[in-house]
Amino acid sequence: MDGGEPSQLYPFNEVGQVVLHGFAQISTQALGFCNQHEIGVHWLTSGGRYLGSWSSGAGTVQRRIRQYKALTDAEFCLRLAKQLTEARVRSQLSVLLRANRQDLNSVSSPAVSKDSADETSALPDGQATDTIKESIATIRKLLGPMSRAKDIHSLRGYEGSIGAQYFRALPDLISDEAGEEMKPDGRSRRPPRDRANALLSFGYALLMKDVLNAILVVGLDPSLGFYHQPRSQAHPLALDLMELFRVPLVDLPIIGSINRRQWDADEDFTVAGQQVWLSNAGRKKLIAIYERRKQDQWKHPVIGYSLSYARLMELEVRLLEKEWMNEGGLFARMRLR
Repeated sequence: MDGGEPSQLYPFNEVGQVVLHGFAQISTQALGFCNQHEIGVHWLTSGGRYLGSWSSGAGTVQRRIRQYKALTDAEFCLRLAKQLTEARVRSQLSVLLRANRQDLNSVSSPAVSKDSADETSALPDGQATDTIKESIATIRKLLGPMSRAKDIHSLRGYEGSIGAQYFRALPDLISDEAGEEMKPDGRSRRPPRDRANALLSFGYALLMKDVLNAILVVGLDPSLGFYHQPRSQAHPLALDLMELFRVPLVDLPIIGSINRRQWDADEDFTVAGQQVWLSNAGRKKLIAIYERRKQDQWKHPVIGYSLSYARLMELEVRLLEKEWMNEGGLFARMRLR
């Protein structure tokens, strides 16, 4: 029982993973059952910070040896990191250009997501502010130097500068009708300092557990990535692959939901001083929005098939593995239109 709501039963073969929020508990018998049926278990704080996971999916020794060998090659890691950062930056730029009513195909590959229109339709159309225009111009100037970065450290610097420009313009993507209290003030985390950032942080935590689950299903080691460095409980490879999905799976649905005025500034959030968290009602609402978005279809530009975002996460993990199996060229080709 949760807040008086009746419990629900689901067949185990319809359960992809179990996510525990806050002080929720799971028995050793339930963990054993999840192990038997290869169901991942993930823990998140009440505020949405990702804590960790448990999974029986270990992968083969040979598969992980190939991963370790490939991802200890600095030059190879830099190439993968450039592909990854370009995909994320192009998506961020596309979001800003949508508000500026410019031709997005001029900055992205010809094959792009067609279902993104459902979410981008909730963005302000043709009302670009000076801040949005300045951010677009700055991001475009940084794209060239970023592609020529000589090492991972320099690449992170360019990506950080571009990210700052993106989040600087984000408040101007929120309509005035949504209310000033729903506009973000830059990007803040640990803790989030406004309602929009509380939504983003919780959304990224949901994305993290899904990407990590996909990595474990494929059988790779999430603790060894090619771009992010080990920190806290977050696995570097999961942080790497999250970059492909932050904009389409978290940023756009959240911006759209704010502009559609789906949030109650009082009931859906808990404010404690300068810290803002989602309430129980707010978490349920965001989980529903996120899960619906995961089921949206996206046509992959190379394989030509339409898959849900939930399936695309696993596909990108498999395409990453092909990069060190002499079958590369397909990883990180996702672009928003």
